[in-house]
Amino acid sequence: MVWFNRLFLGVAKSLNHSKYYKDIKKYFDDILNDTENPTKKYIDLLMIFFIISSVVILVYGVENQVPKWLDFYDLYFVSVVFLVEYLLRLWVHTDLFRLVLDEEKRAHFLETDFSLSRPMKRALKRTLEYMLTPAMIIDFVAIMPILREFRILRVVIIFRLFKLLRYTRSINQFIEVLKYKQFELTLLLILLAFVMTAAGIAIYLFEVHVNPNIDSFFDALYWALITIATVGYGDISPVTPEGRVVSMIIIVIGITMISFATSVIVSAFSEKLIELKENQILGQLNRGEEFLLVCGYGQMTKMFMRREETTRHNYIIIEKNKERYLQAVKDGYNAILEDASRHDALMKFKIQHSKTTILCLINSDIENIYISLNAKSISPEIRVIARASNASMIQKFKRAGVNDVLLPDMIASMMMRVAISRPHLYKAAHAIFAGKDIAVLDEIRLFHGDGLVGKRVGEIDFRKMRLLLMAVERGGEGEFLFNPAADEVLRENDVLILMGYRIGLEHFKDHYDESI
Repeated sequence: MVWFNRLFLGVAKSLNHSKYYKDIKKYFDDILNDTENPTKKYIDLLMIFFIISSVVILVYGVENQVPKWLDFYDLYFVSVVFLVEYLLRLWVHTDLFRLVLDEEKRAHFLETDFSLSRPMKRALKRTLEYMLTPAMIIDFVAIMPILREFRILRVVIIFRLFKLLRYTRSINQFIEVLKYKQFELTLLLILLAFVMTAAGIAIYLFEVHVNPNIDSFFDALYWALITIATVGYGDISPVTPEGRVVSMIIIVIGITMISFATSVIVSAFSEKLIELKENQILGQLNRGEEFLLVCGYGQMTKMFMRREETTRHNYIIIEKNKERYLQAVKDGYNAILEDASRHDALMKFKIQHSKTTILCLINSDIENIYISLNAKSISPEIRVIARASNASMIQKFKRAGVNDVLLPDMIASMMMRVAISRPHLYKAAHAIFAGKDIAVLDEIRLFHGDGLVGKRVGEIDFRKMRLLLMAVERGGEGEFLFNPAADEVLRENDVLILMGYRIGLEHFKDHYDESI
């Protein structure tokens, strides 16, 4: 037995160091369980097709002769596919080799003999617990039609419909809503069972020897259920005065219970509607590689979002105040109800692998700093632009990793001074920054391989496209060359600050390099 333990431990160590084995297991785990995996969507659609086609064949075969190839497809091919899926789920759920290695470390630390029994028992326990979950029981029943000799098992094909719960997100969301009100619905079910039993007993005592349609207690329970549900098929009706009184009472109770159940489900959906909508928005947002997170929905955010070009971005507004969140949704913007200063709130977004800009426009400096710290802890590449209350906070924001600090009060006071002392300059600047149809300011970053890299400023005919080169930010690091000389050579990572008509800027980008 010792040699077997050593052999198994050797296999576990070998597979634990095998990148190929880990990649294969992770691949199947992702396509089975990761809702964000793009391949999973097609796998789910294929499984849905197998389920529906299997049930359609079952219904068709009730009054028609099913061709042999179709029968083989239904009873064997589909069943084998479901069997493979079932085994793969068991495989990716419990990592036996990891448990074996953990036990080997434990034995080494405690200086005891290594034994396979402990990790085997733990793996078996986890596997059995997983196999007894409702979803895995349904998966197991869906495999049963492969035992063709037991013809009765062919009927369980209809239970394959329940496998749709695993692949249909909308149905899963409905079940999650019901689970959210599990306590209320359980009480309602208990009350229903009590009322149905009491009404069944009452009608049975009053009608059993009088009413020809009630021959057993089961008939009485059947009548009680359809009466409480206000279905009223009419096949069983009370004939005694006492039975009719019971019927009237049960009808009133039934209407009350249905109203209560409806209100519980509606309230559950209304409470979960925000979460469901947020999940949908997050799913759409995370499919992109570049997006904008706007934290807070105050006056600055409203002004910013009114710009038409803002809504063209892959953006989301994060607001923790419910009233302001609802106002953002009412105004037609993509928003979620969340506290952006919390680390797990930012982790909902796949920003560690994306080109992301976080715009912190919350009135609190502390919250904006917390947002920046959390964002930079996720990925230093995230660009953070934050609002500060005054100039004394700039250094604190910079230490928190904020790339650019906004000072709305200082900018507003400066613009007021310009408006008073230089009114014409103010009008021109306001028209430019407001995006009116005169001239606009734009920036163009030069990347490796762009057509402008290596050219001298004098070699570029800006005047032909009615553009003015205001400045060049050298290397994108903050060193500005205002009104650069004609012999200045443009380099990789330079940022050109241009002013001109929008059509000229667009033509300039297309003319030199499509990648700009």
